Amino acid sequence: MASADPRIRSVRLASLETRYPRTVGRNARLGSHGDGPDSHVAVLVTDDGRTGWGLFEGPPGDVGRVEGRLLSELIDPATGILDAAEHWLDIALHDLLGVVLDAPVHTLLGGHGSPDVAVYDGAVYFDDLDPDDAPRGVGVLIEECRADAALGFRDFKLKIGRGSRWLPRAAGDARDIEVTRAVRDAFPDARILVDANDGYDRDGFLAYLEAVADVGLYWVEEPFPDDADDLAALRTWLDAHSPGTRIAEGETSPDVAALLPVAAAGSIDVLLMDVMSYGLTAWRRLMPTLAAAGVHGSPHAWGRPLKTRYAAHLAAGLGNVEVVEGVPGTVAGVDPALLTPADGVLRLGDRPGFGVPVPEERHLRPVRA
Repeated sequence: MASADPRIRSVRLASLETRYPRTVGRNARLGSHGDGPDSHVAVLVTDDGRTGWGLFEGPPGDVGRVEGRLLSELIDPATGILDAAEHWLDIALHDLLGVVLDAPVHTLLGGHGSPDVAVYDGAVYFDDLDPDDAPRGVGVLIEECRADAALGFRDFKLKIGRGSRWLPRAAGDARDIEVTRAVRDAFPDARILVDANDGYDRDGFLAYLEAVADVGLYWVEEPFPDDADDLAALRTWLDAHSPGTRIAEGETSPDVAALLPVAAAGSIDVLLMDVMSYGLTAWRRLMPTLAAAGVHGSPHAWGRPLKTRYAAHLAAGLGNVEVVEGVPGTVAGVDPALLTPADGVLRLGDRPGFGVPVPEERHLRPVRA
């Protein structure tokens, strides 16, 4: 009989090829995002042969702290990982726990949301500006949205803030307006989100909003560097002109303790801390506080398609999440249907753990500890 508290026999580190369906260009802060980063994963094997696995980011921790220990010494079903030293294995340990308990992660987290999770397309960057010697213009972004719609996406987050770095301020702001209106015209029923990556100041962003007031933006993300007074002024403007538009903050170097009172005061509607770097266990602690304050969560997931699935399990498990960030792309050895929405929805099902089998051996490339 399989043990309810197995011992970790081995921790294997590997890399998986990850590719976007196209090269993803610039945003307000960074240059080209390329065609997809390889993904580092940890595969945990118990003494009775069961496996759990998941992404890790940054340098791996001490494998020796994990091998030979009981699962119950590493993770608590009610709260998550027990020691910050195992933060890097937050995802893999939750996956293994689900396998051992024969339950999906969203059930372990409480099942407070639907296992059918709305997912938006987060891959619409500044590709209109590329290549430098022959920019393709706004039309290429419409083509990309249509391509992603064919994959199953229905809602789109547009990067804005071209005047922060890549174009003269006035020309960049005008292009942001043109892009926003063009996508709305092409997709009249879509939820449209915009993300400035802090590429505006307050007055400039309010001018942008005035120019797209009839678009009906679903949310505005990181419009300018965090400032409580500026966010309050933005909320006041939106309440007067577009009360349904949410303000989303907390992706870039978040000071969560500082953001919480701003959110509780009504100036932030959605907090975005990354599902990996902030972590699933930290979100488990935080979400009840957010819900009590009337603030939603939506963990940042950009970069790797697997992160979308993790964020979706968080949404389905903890609730209080209306939509999560989708990353179009493929991961070697992973069924694309597990990573891609159908008609805008990622359906998680009831497979144990995160519901993604460990890729076959031929896809796992060694990584040094």
